[in-house]
Amino acid sequence: MSVRIEFKSNPSEEERLQILEPLRAYNAAAAGDGKAEKFALFVRDEQTDAVLGGLHGRILYSWLFIELLVVPEQARGQRMGSQLMAMAEDLARERGCVGVWLDTFDFQAPEFYRKHGYEQFGQLDDYPPGHQRLFFHKRLQAQ
Repeated sequence: MSVRIEFKSNPSEEERLQILEPLRAYNAAAAGDGKAEKFALFVRDEQTDAVLGGLHGRILYSWLFIELLVVPEQARGQRMGSQLMAMAEDLARERGCVGVWLDTFDFQAPEFYRKHGYEQFGQLDDYPPGHQRLFFHKRLQAQ
C-alpha cells in the first residue's frame, strides 16, 4: 500500500472524524468501550429562553471531563458556578465515574476549582504567551 501526507487548513468536522475513527477503534481494542457520553447543563434566560452560559462535558473511561463552564455576568456571585459543578459531580457519581477533570487558564478561575477540591496535576506555560493553561482533577467518593 502506498500512502502520502496532505496538509489542509481548517478541515471539516467530517474529516476530523475520519482521523478519529481508527483511533477510537484502536483505543477500544486496547482499553475496552469507553462508554462515551456528552452532556450539557444550560443556563437560560427565563424570558427569552436564550442560552447565556452553562457547562458542557463528556464522560469517557469512567472520568467526567468539563470542557466548558460559563457563568453569565448577571449570575456571578450567586453560587451558580458552584451549582453547575455540583450537578456535574452528581452526574459523574450516578454514572460511576472515578473522578472529574478539566483545564482552565491562569486568568480564568483556577482558585474557584481549588476551592471546590480540585488539585492541579499539570501546567502548560506560555499558552497563551505570557499565561498558563492549568489542568485539574478531583477523585470522587460515592455518597
